[in-house]
Amino acid sequence: MLEEPFWRDGRLVAGVDEAGRGALAGPVVVAAVILPPGRHPYRDSKKLSPRQRELLLDRLLGSALAWAVAAASASEIDRLGVLRATHAAAYAALARLRRPAGVVITDYLFLDLETPLLAPPRAEDASPSVAAASILAKVVRDRHMQGLHHLYPNYGFAAHKGYGTARHLAALRRYGPCPVHRRRFAPVSQAGLWD
Repeated sequence: MLEEPFWRDGRLVAGVDEAGRGALAGPVVVAAVILPPGRHPYRDSKKLSPRQRELLLDRLLGSALAWAVAAASASEIDRLGVLRATHAAAYAALARLRRPAGVVITDYLFLDLETPLLAPPRAEDASPSVAAASILAKVVRDRHMQGLHHLYPNYGFAAHKGYGTARHLAALRRYGPCPVHRRRFAPVSQAGLWD
């Protein structure tokens, strides 16, 4: 575990991860989680079923020392670009933690922090804190996309969560983009859908 040397020194470690960076619609959601030292059951959210994520989220919210979530909307992503918007949401999530982290670990997301940062690739496989953040971000975003499905039912957001599936692309061709689509993303902007 990447946290172990820092935990031995008595430092709080915040894991940070995002959900939705590659989607064509909806926000990027970033979560930050500080876990107590010890063994944890958290794994990369992409390797878990929706039911497993929900069960682990209940455990996470009950046992984490601190957690926070922030999001960048589709319009912010269009204005800033997806990487800068993700950075902004990550800084906001870290600022919302009720306890300050002594170390931050991300999944290859390089942030400009005064706090020491580790940003290895696939960090969710080596850090339970990052894995926990991935679960929190994914569940929060999936719930948000479920809500958007009710507002914009033609697009099937509940099923594909805004990613570029065949069904989603077919809906874009048929109905054009809705207000939560990322207009700068190529499959949306290149579809010839603009007024």
